[in-house]
Parts: sequence; structure tokens; C-alpha cells
Amino acid sequence: MERAYYNSSIEDFVSLGAEGILGIIAKNNTFDLTITQREAWLKQTEILKNSISNLSGKVYFEFSIPRMGKRVDIVLIIESVIFIIEFKVGAKSYDAIDLMQVTDYALDMHNFHEGSHAVTLVPILVATEAPPIKAQTISLPDDGLLNPIKCNSQNMGSYIANVLSLKKQPFIDTARWENSGYKPTPTIIEATLALYNGHSVAEISRSDAAVENISLTSKTIDNIIKKSRQNSDKSIIFVTGVPGAGKTLVGLNAATSHIDASDELYSVFLSGNGPLVRILQEALARDKVARAKELKQRILKSSALSEVKAFIQNVHHFRDDCLIDLNRAPAEHVALFDEAQRAWSKAQTVKFMRSKKNQPDFNMSEPEFLISCMDRHKDWAAIVCLVGGGQEINTGEAGIKEWFEAIEEHFPDWKIYLSESLTDNEYGAGEIISRARKNNNVSFINNLHLQTSVRSFRSEKVSLFVKQLLDLELEKAKESYKLIKENYPIVLTRDLEKAKNWVRHKSRGSERYGMIVSSQASRLKPYAIDVRVKPDPVHWFLNSKQDVRSSYYLEDVATEFDVQGLELDWVCMAWDADFRLIGEQWENWSFKGSKWQRINIEQNKIYQKNTYRVLLTRARQGMVLFVPEGNKHDKTRPPNYYDTTFNYLKNLGLKEL
Repeated sequence: MERAYYNSSIEDFVSLGAEGILGIIAKNNTFDLTITQREAWLKQTEILKNSISNLSGKVYFEFSIPRMGKRVDIVLIIESVIFIIEFKVGAKSYDAIDLMQVTDYALDMHNFHEGSHAVTLVPILVATEAPPIKAQTISLPDDGLLNPIKCNSQNMGSYIANVLSLKKQPFIDTARWENSGYKPTPTIIEATLALYNGHSVAEISRSDAAVENISLTSKTIDNIIKKSRQNSDKSIIFVTGVPGAGKTLVGLNAATSHIDASDELYSVFLSGNGPLVRILQEALARDKVARAKELKQRILKSSALSEVKAFIQNVHHFRDDCLIDLNRAPAEHVALFDEAQRAWSKAQTVKFMRSKKNQPDFNMSEPEFLISCMDRHKDWAAIVCLVGGGQEINTGEAGIKEWFEAIEEHFPDWKIYLSESLTDNEYGAGEIISRARKNNNVSFINNLHLQTSVRSFRSEKVSLFVKQLLDLELEKAKESYKLIKENYPIVLTRDLEKAKNWVRHKSRGSERYGMIVSSQASRLKPYAIDVRVKPDPVHWFLNSKQDVRSSYYLEDVATEFDVQGLELDWVCMAWDADFRLIGEQWENWSFKGSKWQRINIEQNKIYQKNTYRVLLTRARQGMVLFVPEGNKHDKTRPPNYYDTTFNYLKNLGLKEL
């Protein structure tokens, strides 16, 4: 894929006329060329020629950043430096949002473009009509990524020269740089936007040998769906994976491949995770409105929301629609269920349907009913279940067992596709899988399991470390942390302000940070952390640093119910006494009225352990754990409730702030 609309040596760029350069850019541009865009490219060409006419290197116009669905105005490679330049033609000020944009471009290349990992990267914002900034300190940071430089049309050349005068590194081999891999790890929000707007999963996901090939898993699912259609089969596909392995990405890719309602392959992405659905719907709607605005068109937010809701839906809304007419098949032939392990058990579903939906005769588990809805198709249907291990966090969430029992008892003709890894203990499949081995309709395909977390692009072993931490495997956890700590810092503190300042300092550009806690963390109120105050997850996850409702303000905290299936770049996690280490085992507690009450029900203990698993695997780049000191004068939070947990975490090798 051509990454840029125009690229050449600086010498050729300087010698070629502006109209000739414009012609090449316009030829490769996939959108209608507006007068405004034409004039902007001509102005950029003029300024750039004046700034680099005496230098050697390469220049790239409109360099693609598919993970973000954007293009950088200019990339320059000169000697040992890569300049990432964003022009704001006609701008008279250096706006914060523009500085964030060019920083994000540089961060993307620094983190995900192999040829840009170990070089000097310099983001530059050119506000062409803005006054010069008199005092800008330019120095090389340890990681090679400079703070953004602000300049205008007159002084960009001097800043480029200033950077080039700093400590020299080996010159960049531009041919090798161009051929180096781009291995992005998008957030689920970024992935949804990119896939919905036509990017392939191969463009926005890593493809190196160190991780499972998400593209291969996606292709396997696609082949099974097409085979089901050709043979008039009804099939259920189980995709498993560790936290952050890309299961949701795989599901979204399948759904976005078939979003044309006129096609029999029409699909819907379903999730019982209310916050996730609302956030993705809102992100898609905002993006559609913004893209229309860029094209001088106008789309109402309500219209955009209506359109995207046909693609991604709350599974409970899908269920309710299927209840209206018990004989009518859904419009979709393909249904993708995210976090399928969280589907309700029979007891929970029956209780809800009878008391809340006026269905006195209802007698099915949620998986059985959902399969029955797709089974109404006379010809073929396919269900894709995305299954995470150890992710059940709420009462009535049955795990994968209910899906198998429903198929075995009520839909014996359905074909089943799964990986051998579904037998792992964390998936709770138990003897149901052993019986499935004797079923001729079962096919085991290893590509349906994603065994490596790619949420944290800085380290793939974070989920293993968290598992060992929670399983109290001290020595194993120590060894795992030694392998990740250089690329994925985890620090520890008993001072909440230090914790907040740590994530603020670590974040650059629009990298998102926020504070998360267990929903049972009821005795953090002395620190102004009140889990009873529910943030709007849409504002918390999508709004900017200027919005007091956003995660950036570190005022409203999100719980496991808000963040499951989503991620932040940097996490501040507060650890309360609901899950405390006493002696050599975890104890599970819930705060009722004025005191802690021990949790004795085994299933509820598992839910609580899974809560901390979810919280500890939300960060993409690193996290700080805040464990309070407690208060000897407060019987609900004496120091011994917290000290053992803190000391255990410190013994793992975590650095104390």
C-alpha cells in the first residue's frame, strides 16, 4: 500500500514546479479536490521549499496513519531525524487541539512504525500566520520524541536547522524505513472507527510473529460463515482469547465486512456491555458528523446515531425485538455476541423475563433464546461467540457452559467450531467440552484462539503477570514483572495525589488516562472516591481534557462495569479493602451499612477476583496502584486491611513512588 500521496527526494521536490507536485498529490487523492485543499497544498509546497532547499533527504505528502484514520500533512526524513509536520494554513494562533493532533501523529509512528522506534521524531505545528514563539527549548529526550515545536511560515527552516544541530545519530536508511512494518495496536474505539470507515483488519492490527495473527482468525471466521451460507448450515463459532487479545476487534471486523442490509450476509454486532455499546455508537456517530463537516456536508447527530445503531446493538434490545414475534427471523443472518461468557443463566433469564418483560411462560437461558432467534432462519445462520476467560463479573453470568448445554439439548444439528483452548479452566467449559469431542458436528480449529494480549502494545505478558498476581504465585509473578517493567511500568503509592500526577506526567498528546476502582470499593470516600456517583461512560471515555466529565479530570471514577471491553493508555487504580490479602490468601468483602461483611458464596468470590482481573488489565502503557494507608481511628479502614496487600505488591518488584 502506498503510504503517501507524494514522495521524493528533497532535491527532486525542490526542482519540480508546485503545479507538478500538486498534480501528483491530486492524482493519488481519493476525495474530490476542493479549491481550499488545492490552495493549502500549494501553500505548504511553497513554505517547505523555502525551508529545506539546501538540505538532503526525503519528503512525503499526506502520509497515512490508518490506526487513526488520518494522514499527516508532511513527513520529512533528514539525516537522523524524522519531522512530522502539520500545517494550519491561515491560522493566527497555535491551538491546543492542533498541538495534540501533531503529537498524536508522532506518538503513533514512535509506538507502531518499526522504522521509527529508535530514531529522533520531531512533531512541528505550522500556524502560517501566527506570531513567532520567542522561547522554545529544544532538547533530545531519552525516548527520542521531542515536544511539539510551534512555528510559522517564516521560521520553520530555522527550527529544522536547530534540531539537526543537536547530537548526531546514524543517518536513516530511507528505503529500509519505507519498507519497515507498521504494527498498530488500536484501542477498541479507534478500531471500530477505522473498520467502519473501510480499513481492513490487516491495516490496523499487528501482524508480527510474536503475536497471534488476528487477520488469520478473521479469515477463518469469514470462511466458516461463507461455508455455512453455501451449504445451508447453521453454525456457531467460539472465538477465545486472553484479556486484550483482540476478540472484539475480530468480531467488529466480521460485522463491518457485512453491513449492507441488502446482502444475505448482513450481520449485527451485539453486546450486553451497555457502556461499550453506548460509547462505540456515540464515537461512530460523532465521527460521521465530523467527516461530513470536512466535506462541507451536514448530517444530523440523530441521523448518524440511527444508522450506526443498526450495526452495533445492545443484545438486550435485540432480544426484546425477537420477543415481539416468536416466528419472525431477524434481518441478520450473522450475529456476533461480544463477551458471550457473560450471557445470563437460565435462572437469571427466567427471573428477569417473568418479572420485567411480562413473559410468565419463559423458560430458557439467554444463550438458548438467542440461538433460537437465529434458528428461525429457514436456510442458514451463523453465530460468532467472543469468549474471554475469567471475565464473568456479575450475578447470573453463566460463562460458556450455558451455550454448550443449549446446543447439546435443543439444537443438535448446529455445527460447532472452536479451539482446543476452550478447555482451559478460565473458560469454565468443564465436562461439556469433553462431551463435545464425541459430537460429529464439532470441529476444532486452533486459529479460533488468540493466546497473546495485544491491548498493551508495550508488553504482551501483562495478562500473564496479572493472572499470577491474583493467583498468589509470588515467584512466577516476580519473574514475569522483570520481563515487562522496562516497557510497561507499574508503580505503587499510598499517596493519591502522587498517583494522579504520575499518570498526568506520563500522558502525551491525547493519550487517555483515568482512575478506576472496584464497584465494591466503598471505603475510599475519605479520598473523594465515591463509587455511588456514576459517571456517564460516553463523556468519561470520549470527551476532551477540557471537559470536567472526562476521565482526564481524575474526579469521576469508573468501575469494572464501565471499563470492561475498553482500555486507557495510563491507569490510576485505587485498591480498597473489598479484596484484601490477609495472611496468604485473598479475602472477599462487601461493605453494607456501616461495616464490611465477608463474601462467602464461592461464585461471588470468583466475580470479585475477576473484577480485579478486569481492572488490572485496562492499561495499554502502564499503571499506578494506589493502596491507602488506612486510618487506625476508623474501624472500617484500619491499616492492617491495606498493609498486607501493599507489601505483597511491593514484594513483586513494583517501584514505590
